[in-house]
Amino acid sequence: MNTSVRSTARLIGAGLRALLVLALVTGVLYPLAVTGVAQGLFPGEANGSEIRSEGKVVGSELIGQRYDLPVKGGGRTRVPDLRWFQPRPSNGLGTNTVNTQYELLLSGATNRAGDNAELLRWVKDAKAAAVKDNSTASHKVKPGDVPADAVTSSGSGLDPHISPEYAELQVPRVAEKNQLDVAQVEKLVAEHTDGRILGFIGEPRVNVLKLNIALKDLATR
Repeated sequence: MNTSVRSTARLIGAGLRALLVLALVTGVLYPLAVTGVAQGLFPGEANGSEIRSEGKVVGSELIGQRYDLPVKGGGRTRVPDLRWFQPRPSNGLGTNTVNTQYELLLSGATNRAGDNAELLRWVKDAKAAAVKDNSTASHKVKPGDVPADAVTSSGSGLDPHISPEYAELQVPRVAEKNQLDVAQVEKLVAEHTDGRILGFIGEPRVNVLKLNIALKDLATR
């Protein structure tokens, strides 16, 4: 009996020691090592790819945001603030008026099969809104001018980028709303257009948050 108890105690003791060692290695030392390497080599990415403006964190390069007018009267319908460049349509983007307030971000796509009636209605409504919102007194948008990313969401619903074509579509409206010259806003878009990664991966793209920060700086000069 005593031998059995001692053997059991030794096994339990060995198991506890192994648990403590593994907990220390995998729960403390390994995370600290990975965090240290990440902070040393990739501090921006390790901290969430933060974007700062006027000394404050206003968002991330990796997560899209909306630019809407404040909702009035307790309503829930969000109306885009047409002074700013708008992101791809999505129910996943939290409301943000030049990044001073935040809402819960819910990831989710609006994609459906190509012949889905609901998707066709969404696209039709989004295209009509894009034509209406981006037409000005001196510049009328045609339905054929509206690019695909202006009427469909990304797979995650949180895409922070739009195509250069969608950004260009918004230039006349943004220039008019901010009392800026169209050429100034076009230059802003060109300066914030990123090319393909390594020259051949992906497509050219524009980060909407970075573009709107630059627009704010230009409009307040």
